[in-house]
Amino acid sequence: MAKTTPTSKTAASDRLPSSFSSLGQDLPAGLVVFLVALPLCLGISLASGAPLLSGVIAGIVGGIVVSWLSGSALSVSGPAAGLTAIIVAAIATLGSFEAVLAATVLAGILQIVLGIARAGIIGLYFPTSVIRGMLAAIGLILILKQIPHFLGVDADYFADFSFSQADGRNTFTEIGNAIENLRPGSALVGLICLIILLVWDKVISKRLKAARLVPGALVVVVAAVALNEAFRALAPDLLIKSEHLVRLPPINSLQDAAGLITTPDWAAFTRPETYTVAFTIAIVASLETLLSVEAVDKLDPLKRTTPTNREMMAQGVGNMVSGLLGGLPMTAVIVRSSANVNSGGRTRMSAFFHGVLLLVSLLFLAPLLNRIPLSALAAILLIIGYKLTNPSLYRTQWKLGWQQFLPFIVTITAIMFTDLLKGVVLGLVVGVFYILKANYDSAYYLSKPTEEGADNGPIVLRLSAQLSFLNKASIIKVLEELPLNSSVIIDGSSSVFIDYDVLEAIENFRQGAPDRGIQVELRDIPQVEVIGH
Repeated sequence: MAKTTPTSKTAASDRLPSSFSSLGQDLPAGLVVFLVALPLCLGISLASGAPLLSGVIAGIVGGIVVSWLSGSALSVSGPAAGLTAIIVAAIATLGSFEAVLAATVLAGILQIVLGIARAGIIGLYFPTSVIRGMLAAIGLILILKQIPHFLGVDADYFADFSFSQADGRNTFTEIGNAIENLRPGSALVGLICLIILLVWDKVISKRLKAARLVPGALVVVVAAVALNEAFRALAPDLLIKSEHLVRLPPINSLQDAAGLITTPDWAAFTRPETYTVAFTIAIVASLETLLSVEAVDKLDPLKRTTPTNREMMAQGVGNMVSGLLGGLPMTAVIVRSSANVNSGGRTRMSAFFHGVLLLVSLLFLAPLLNRIPLSALAAILLIIGYKLTNPSLYRTQWKLGWQQFLPFIVTITAIMFTDLLKGVVLGLVVGVFYILKANYDSAYYLSKPTEEGADNGPIVLRLSAQLSFLNKASIIKVLEELPLNSSVIIDGSSSVFIDYDVLEAIENFRQGAPDRGIQVELRDIPQVEVIGH
């Protein structure tokens, strides 16, 4: 019988509740994700310099197509803010958005190849401290970036998560500007919505069983629209203007929708630059996806594990379809996914339902949705952000010690001031430092005689079970510090694997030991040929 290795992981799809048994939780969660995703899709389109509908198309494909191909129970796919700079540069390089669509289709094919090649295993090597740091950083960014929208000062697009903004301000100076220029109507609506969310979550839903079936986000949106209509009739000075509302382009028929779809420029395949853009999109989108699904798995109350190679292939198909239909490149997205988790989603039905709602809204609900104040949606994102960066998370990481806290806090800081991928890389660098330190300290056990001199017996250097090139420095250091005219036994009987670099270091020491008057005995240490000797 074949054995299951300890490192093997059970796919999320093997442990999912029935997709239809959890509709009571999934449909409300999908509605919340839809309310969060709609302005984000539109904002990312604007930031990318792409047609306004391209982000919504990517969100629809991510919800309707990727949710069923993916093995993740809770991740939600769609256009990602982290890809905006790449899309802007790609349009400038290739000369048109249609050429970028061709590159997106090719990027999807590359992702499928990466999944088949099992490259998704990379996602299993991100340290927990770095993933938690990423979640906390996203939470902080959500809070800081939504404050201006909450106050009605939202000159920058809704999905702008970068520290340095196009208007010359940064995250912190934008908040100061928003406080100085707040719009009373938006601020009042935002404050009331925030209070409703807190009371609904902490009091009403706990006391009234029926209230649990209605997401607080829906109550907030209905209340916000009603408040703004009341302002129109009773307090025109407080009326929230159209530029501070959701702005979905009106579509009056299916023919209108078809006419707005952009198709790829297949002639772009004759240009080498297209392949460079496709490779860049594939790699960045894959890394963001792997980071996001790893983070969502940690948020999942059922602790399911996403099969990363299957996720890569699902994202590849999603990008192919999105590119063919005129949509932006997509990834698994942590903001929408965390909204899904926090709203009680249980299966992929919530992501699928959000995609269906995006499609329905695009075709039929634009006039209604365009009445929703952005300050109400900002209130929803403020709550999501707080849950991601809850103070208890910082206390937990601090209690785990510096080897966990430092990569965590470095990741947070770096993501806030750069971007997600750069921040994660810096967090990994710090994490690798502690890995190297642990390897340095655990390479051997040194047993010395009680007193100086050979009469008390030899020095015994017992090597650990696994010795890689990472242990080379510590082995060289301890051998260099052995006293002159001593006797040493280097014992490898407990070692399962000794890297060539370590063996070479030991052989160099053995050959030079007579010059220091050191007698060396090797036990279960294979001798290797040292180049140059």
